[in-house]
Amino acid sequence: MMAVTSSCKEGNKIAMDNGKYVRYTPEQVEALERLYYECPKPSSMRRQQLIREYPILSNIEPKQIKVWFQNRRCREKQRKEASRLQAVNRKLTAMNKLLMEENDRLQKQVSQLVYEKSYFRQQSQQQAGLATTDTSCDSVVTSGHQHHLTPQHPPRDASPAGLLSIADETLTEFLSKATGTAVEWVQMPGMKPGPDSIGIVAISHGCTGVAARACGLVGLDPTRVAEILKDRPSWFRDCRAVDVINVLSTGNGGTIELLYMQLYAPTTLAPARDFWLLRYTSVLEDGSLVVCERSLNNTQNGPNMPPAANFVRAEMLPSGCLIRPCEGGGSIIHIVDHMDLEPWSVPEVLRPLYESSTLLAQKTTMAALRHLRQISQEISQPNATGWGRRPAALRALSQKLSKGFNEAVNGFTDEGWSMLESDGADDITLLVNSSPGKMMGINLSYSNGFPSVGTAVLCAKASMLLQNVPPAILLRFLREHRSEWADSGIDAYSAAAIKAGPCSLPMSRGGSFGGQVILPLAHTIEHEEFMEVIKLENMGHYRDDMIMPGDIFLLQLCSGVDENAVGSCAELIFAPIDASFSDDALIIPSGFRIIPLDSGTVSDASSPSRTLDLASTLEVGTAGNRTTGDRSGRCGNSKSVMTIAFQFVYEIHLQENIAAMARQYVRSIIASVQRVALALSPSNFGSHAGFQSPPGSPEAQTLARWICQSYRCFLRMELLKHEGTESILKSLWHHTDAILCCSIKAPPVFMFGNQAGLDMLETTLVALQDISLEKMFDENGRKALFAEFPQVMQQGFMCLQGGICLSSMGRAVSYERAVAWKVVNEEENAHCICFMFINWSFV
Repeated sequence: MMAVTSSCKEGNKIAMDNGKYVRYTPEQVEALERLYYECPKPSSMRRQQLIREYPILSNIEPKQIKVWFQNRRCREKQRKEASRLQAVNRKLTAMNKLLMEENDRLQKQVSQLVYEKSYFRQQSQQQAGLATTDTSCDSVVTSGHQHHLTPQHPPRDASPAGLLSIADETLTEFLSKATGTAVEWVQMPGMKPGPDSIGIVAISHGCTGVAARACGLVGLDPTRVAEILKDRPSWFRDCRAVDVINVLSTGNGGTIELLYMQLYAPTTLAPARDFWLLRYTSVLEDGSLVVCERSLNNTQNGPNMPPAANFVRAEMLPSGCLIRPCEGGGSIIHIVDHMDLEPWSVPEVLRPLYESSTLLAQKTTMAALRHLRQISQEISQPNATGWGRRPAALRALSQKLSKGFNEAVNGFTDEGWSMLESDGADDITLLVNSSPGKMMGINLSYSNGFPSVGTAVLCAKASMLLQNVPPAILLRFLREHRSEWADSGIDAYSAAAIKAGPCSLPMSRGGSFGGQVILPLAHTIEHEEFMEVIKLENMGHYRDDMIMPGDIFLLQLCSGVDENAVGSCAELIFAPIDASFSDDALIIPSGFRIIPLDSGTVSDASSPSRTLDLASTLEVGTAGNRTTGDRSGRCGNSKSVMTIAFQFVYEIHLQENIAAMARQYVRSIIASVQRVALALSPSNFGSHAGFQSPPGSPEAQTLARWICQSYRCFLRMELLKHEGTESILKSLWHHTDAILCCSIKAPPVFMFGNQAGLDMLETTLVALQDISLEKMFDENGRKALFAEFPQVMQQGFMCLQGGICLSSMGRAVSYERAVAWKVVNEEENAHCICFMFINWSFV
């Protein structure tokens, strides 16, 4: 007899009351099940048609068949909900187990610290002098937290037995870091463990080098997890290559591999890193799978490979991953990364990049976890809309973009890059690659039949130091306001060179971008990275110079736009593509990379290295020397380093012209970025240095004072609750309502806005001055506004009813009410009109 749910009993009761209820035969149930999978919710006409088409159902009333389908849908819904709850329960159980293990580890760490404290107190009481006490303190700390760094066995040779001995020691030291207290771990700032979080993330405190540790759950079996993590170039964007030199099998079923690994340098100011590693894969007695690795060096008499040209040999201390099968499917994983990146080899101002455990956690440890979770989701939800229909293909494209940009930043000679002579004016580096096919691993050719003979790629790159600019905010501006820094002629030339073959060098011409349309394409689970297609419209006025369509398409990769993320690197990488968007499309990426520097360890002194001359040209003003306590909370780091790299495909006979154009173009981008960065700096809002007023306008502090005084004069109220001479601008800037000032001369153009006003218009102080008051309202709104505008000049203020306005991105914004008042200066002359939009929100 069929099972009847409580929600569907009334239908069955009706059927039985009418005396027409018929029990289903097994054959009828089988037929209905087949029909259900074809159409789970048939209409009335379809049910009657089924009775006619299937004689086996001829004795069943349509109403009874309707009830059966209702019950079947209810059972299916209950089954799916039960399956979902079971999966959630398994995840919570595994997470609870992980948290209990983490709690046990922390308890051990606390016990060890208590013991050390007691031992230190005892030693200090026994010592007579302060110096002796300090020596004993050092010995205690060393023995407590750095004992894993001291070899417990004499050096071994490169024989299989010697390598196995090194592998066993590596395994022991790795496990002590992953599950024990060999390293003092502290929770990474901003990372809270929970069922929906990426996992438990910690960074090292007080150990040699930099170290990070992460624990989490993934819906993949241990063997698959190990396979993915071993393929480091597939998920670690800074990894250039990993070559397996030799493989040895061990008697216990494990595997020892000798590896050579290269990492890209993050900026143009530092050399790349390489590693000579031993990797040991084995299975523990409890069934857990372990993949651990460490550097080999001469002290262990291991087979050593000298650093390659332009590389610095770095050291990997025992690291790896512990993978345990999880009940019900999936795996619990512990990942540890511990490296000594030789910070002595880079300029002092950049050493925080190589001394930051937070940066290591963001770029390496958490990247591994995120990649595993991404793969798991794509397997469990193959039709998910986040990555589209071809997640693997889109992921490969993002890796292709990232790798191409890294190659441009590093410019390795073995990829065919050679340096052009500098003009000596600045630190813009020009590189030429006459064998781009070797660089990209493709046969460079054009779709219209032009041969690739004589084609080359030129790269113009530079790095600069930024002061008090949140990388995420600066990157969002560069992404959303391309016309503020890009040259439409250069974009047109780059697209034509890739899509149309040989073309003449375009000269600067009138006109600008017709518009930028951002088309979302794909994103990762946590939206920390997303891919999009940028359509630059109305570029047809370049058709006289080159063979190309009127619109330009860019494939763009963006990451690090979350300003709340701790220590994350922000990147904007793009490349011209053909509208067909084929899989084998030529990708020549350019873009920006902004990496925050730890403000606590960066020296304020300028580096004598000429490579940092460009940074000294940044006009930080008086705000650049403010103390950390004076900075806004939105600015997490006092300094960051930006790397710019732009690539151009050209014919070799045009090299001299292209080099001059590229150098001038990058210089103009640097000037634009400096101007934007200065305006975006939160610390500058406490001083007049950051606010770039139009000619004849007052300083920011003066304008803020005029706004508040005029509001008090005309409306007989205080605009700010607590007004002080030093905090007027700061209080106005953080006011909860949107405050915007526009000029009196026609057409009224905005000249100042507080943070809420800029958020409402979705713009910045730099771009605000290009927005007119008319653009904010529709036709009816403009008529109503300008009809009452004379009232402001005569009476001094006016009140507006709630309505709708538009942001610079075209989004509708509703506001409850608005107030406009005349802002006058000390001579009682009207300077501008100020608007305050109260309780605004996006529609």
